[in-house]
Amino acid sequence: MTAIGAQVPKLLAHRRPQKSFFETLIRSLIILCVAIAVVLSSISVCDGRWLFARGQLFGLWHFCTVSNGSVLKCVTDLSLAKVEGLSVGVIPIRSMVSFAVVVAIFGLELLMVSQVCEDANARRKWSMGSVFILVSFLLSATGVLSFSILVKDHLTFTGFTLAYWCEFIAAFLFFLNGISGLHINSLTHPRNRVGKI
Repeated sequence: MTAIGAQVPKLLAHRRPQKSFFETLIRSLIILCVAIAVVLSSISVCDGRWLFARGQLFGLWHFCTVSNGSVLKCVTDLSLAKVEGLSVGVIPIRSMVSFAVVVAIFGLELLMVSQVCEDANARRKWSMGSVFILVSFLLSATGVLSFSILVKDHLTFTGFTLAYWCEFIAAFLFFLNGISGLHINSLTHPRNRVGKI
């Protein structure tokens, strides 16, 4: 047997099995939803104005007041909001939601690479990307919850701004797609059955 003939069975053994149409469709939808969540979270973090209450706008980066002439006056000194712990507590919240976007981008990249590169590690990359998306969910959800606790005395359901709801929806999408990514990977690539003798 020649050297090439000996290597052919090994190459065939390492080939990735063909994916069905529905598996490809579901994985593509997961990637699309994660991309939407990254965009929503990025917009929310960059804007940062999450709560409007009693003529005041509370945010991650600014505190704003609305004057009689409907002119918005914003300052970066959050201690002027006179909310206990806001100026200090918002610092880790900024870090968490910003880091959530970064981690989600890395996760999205791994998901996309796993579908483009047909190699033996594609499913491992997909699993790692899904885990990154779940980490993004934990960070963004913690940030949203922490902000709500900080401004609990000013909370009204209608006071939450569109930027806040963008982050809330992004956190939900991160969770949904992270879990779905891990689940579809386990369904289409079950662990090797050991124990059958």
